Amino acid sequence: MASVFKRGGKDSTGYWYAAWNDEQGRRRTKCTRTTDKRVAVRIANKFEADVALRRENVIDPEVDAMGQESRRAIEAHLDDYETRMRAAGRTEKHVTGTLRHIRAIVEFAGFQAVGDINAEGVNRYAGMMSDVGRSARTISAHLSSIKALTRWLAENQKLPRDPLMGVKKPNPKSDRRCERRILLPEEWPWLIQATLDGPERYEMESAERRLLYETAIQTGLRSAELRSLTRGNLVMDANAAMIVCKARSTKNSKDARQHVHRDLAVALKAHVACKAPSAPMFNLPHESKLAQMLRDDLDAARQAWLRTALDAPDTYSQRVSSTFLADVNDQGERLDFHSLRHTCGAWMALAGEHPKTIQTVLRHSSITLSMDTYGHLFPGQAEAAVNKLHATMVGPSISLLATGTEAASAVTPEFAQRLAQRAGDETLPERASRCDEPDPIRAQTKPPKSRPVADLSGVVRPDATPGTSSGGGTRTPDTRIMIPLL
Repeated sequence: MASVFKRGGKDSTGYWYAAWNDEQGRRRTKCTRTTDKRVAVRIANKFEADVALRRENVIDPEVDAMGQESRRAIEAHLDDYETRMRAAGRTEKHVTGTLRHIRAIVEFAGFQAVGDINAEGVNRYAGMMSDVGRSARTISAHLSSIKALTRWLAENQKLPRDPLMGVKKPNPKSDRRCERRILLPEEWPWLIQATLDGPERYEMESAERRLLYETAIQTGLRSAELRSLTRGNLVMDANAAMIVCKARSTKNSKDARQHVHRDLAVALKAHVACKAPSAPMFNLPHESKLAQMLRDDLDAARQAWLRTALDAPDTYSQRVSSTFLADVNDQGERLDFHSLRHTCGAWMALAGEHPKTIQTVLRHSSITLSMDTYGHLFPGQAEAAVNKLHATMVGPSISLLATGTEAASAVTPEFAQRLAQRAGDETLPERASRCDEPDPIRAQTKPPKSRPVADLSGVVRPDATPGTSSGGGTRTPDTRIMIPLL
């Protein structure tokens, strides 16, 4: 039997509470959020009536539970979602950034419960971000955060469906604000020499910075992955040398085994020889200082390169106006620490390595990503393809004829006719006619005599029946005229 009461006595000024037994016999209480007793009684009776419907399976328990979850506050679900992300091994940066994006959208759109989340409010937030000048990449990151939340809610039956399934993220490539440049192979010697000759920067010695840059380019590891390396991550035997980055520190949550040249491995082994096994391999500065450290070394390399032309005014003037060893090149692309990973893939492409090899080294999720990023750098691919098409179109002998070589005599009239027919300019031999034109010479000749048809009635068995065949897939058992069935 449902009942209502007030905490502190019926004379108190607070809300009325409803009490009832649920379908499992447990006593439940809930605030009716009303000070009117008659309204509170009706609410309590509604709770009790719903219990009877659930007991008789009139109300689907799963649908009812989903409805209750959809009416919960978003903040309550965010606590569960945060626990889920941390259990999945997401980094602190990813967790805090995702929650910050979600709360910003919820506040802007005025969502209270997860059932309030809709595509219209999220799209209005994306439009506001675009109006204030935020990049497509930033907008896409915010939308990805809340779309991941609603997808998780739907998968865990907290919502009947994903309300943001139709929300489209903008293409980051259409409005990229930060284009990274690569280090040119010609710039590398200048950078290394300037680094070794330079002072300590951000508490990193010059020799350690040189090893850091070379390791970053040879392995393609990201800054966070390099930061996680310790002495024990360097593996070297008689056959190979590699750096192993554990799954907990990689972006794809898989172990990364990156091969390095033996000379670099020997230098790294000497570098970490005096360090504790759990000590970081590199004494990296804060992540906000990494790019500036690299740019400072690059600027020192540029100044050294300019000083070599002080005795030649014209050359010096040309070098000052060039972007060689500058942090921003002539295409507006800027150098940061992640550019070293970009350089790894670019140099492999310039060396003609197979795209699958580049995908493996950089641990891209698909070959499409590797080709979209580095496909334009494969040397001579487009030019070679056009040359092959041209050779196929003209044929080898015609090419020799055009060059005036002795092999041009090998071009016979028959071969020339076949080449012309391939090109669509069909040449007919003398007296040849098309199949749809009458031949006057053939029309004057007598029609061919008809040949007599052999009479096979004498060899047909008298007991043969129409429409039947003998065994073995033949139409007649007579071996003289056996015809296999098609």
